[in-house]
Amino acid sequence: MSDPVTLARQWIEGDPDPVTRDELQALIDAGETAELAERMAGSLQFGTAGIRGRVEAGSNRMNRAVVIRTTAGLAAYLESQGSGLVVVGRDARLSSEAFMADTVAVLAAAGIPVRYVATPVPTPLIAYAALRMEARAAVVITASHNPPEDNGYKVYDANGAQIVPPADGDIAAAIAAIEAAAEVPRLEFPYVSDQVAEVEPDLFAAYLDDLAAARPASPPPGDLAITYTPMHGVGGRFVVEALARFGYHQVRPVAEQFDPDGRFPTVAFPNPEEQGALDLAKAQAERDGSDLIIANDPDTDRLAVSVPDPAGGWRPLSGNQVGVLLANYILTHTTEPRPIVINSIVSSPVLAAVAEHHGAGFAQTLTGFKWIWNAALELEAAGQGLFVFGYEEALGDSVSRQVRDKDGISAAVLFADLA
Repeated sequence: MSDPVTLARQWIEGDPDPVTRDELQALIDAGETAELAERMAGSLQFGTAGIRGRVEAGSNRMNRAVVIRTTAGLAAYLESQGSGLVVVGRDARLSSEAFMADTVAVLAAAGIPVRYVATPVPTPLIAYAALRMEARAAVVITASHNPPEDNGYKVYDANGAQIVPPADGDIAAAIAAIEAAAEVPRLEFPYVSDQVAEVEPDLFAAYLDDLAAARPASPPPGDLAITYTPMHGVGGRFVVEALARFGYHQVRPVAEQFDPDGRFPTVAFPNPEEQGALDLAKAQAERDGSDLIIANDPDTDRLAVSVPDPAGGWRPLSGNQVGVLLANYILTHTTEPRPIVINSIVSSPVLAAVAEHHGAGFAQTLTGFKWIWNAALELEAAGQGLFVFGYEEALGDSVSRQVRDKDGISAAVLFADLA
């Protein structure tokens, strides 16, 4: 095996980005062998939600060279499967715009048609767009609730769910076969290519229409007062608009955290599960006399909830508590004769009891929503019933069939309904 300095020099030769070339060269010049060894220790691998890593130079980090090679491998895999449309979107992290541009440039140069959302957008809306447009795949540039120094690359398959074996292994093999990123064909101006166009502007309106059709019948929302924070992520205007569409007009956003900001300046860690992450929301809720606090993570696929504590202050609900409450609400109101609910093996077994109470089917999967939705599709194909709800203890919920992944927008609406 080559030593890390040799590997770093080889990577520099194939890196099209002068910024990361200089960064890696500076480490070589400074004799930072241990740091080089970590940065060149293989490559990022697809995990429970795509690839994620710190944005730095090197093969084992997130950077333009890694995104270019990953996309080239994905394009090669798609071409081997008959290709087709790819939908692309991004969050508001500082590197996401450049990474999305490289993704679109590589796909278009490979002759693959692309539809993209130009501005930062919730991950569930890209998953929804891909399903609605019958895309062959979708890519979202996001690191979800990871620290601000990170970014990621999430891939959805033709069935609308995240990739699972054998697709993830086949894509990884195709990536490994790609030579230097600098040699990968890319369009210089991808967004003016005939292969590339923006997603239609009615995307979110169509999403809300589909949610309205799927939403359980519920009484008028009344005057529920909600404090809401998108945690500096991309969900702000989308969640507020969704709640307003369904009658929740007393939504009071946390102003300091409402606009997308990839630096996440008011939190140490942009995850609503983390200690202190909801301090601003709790303080505002106390001032405003709110009935409920809801929060999303930065890419809006998770939902956190806090409720008033009879002893004073606010009590955060666990992901299991939110999931079980949503499950019971949906199963109480569903008209599906054979509903199915699913959670992961690290989530509460209480869901099985709720399912049994309602006469619903129940299954558990490995950790990750890619397993939950692919299992749901397999159960449906086997004639076992219709999937109506799934959740993970890490604040992920799937409350409607329009997004085959966790979705913090629709989950926020339905939790407000049951509150």
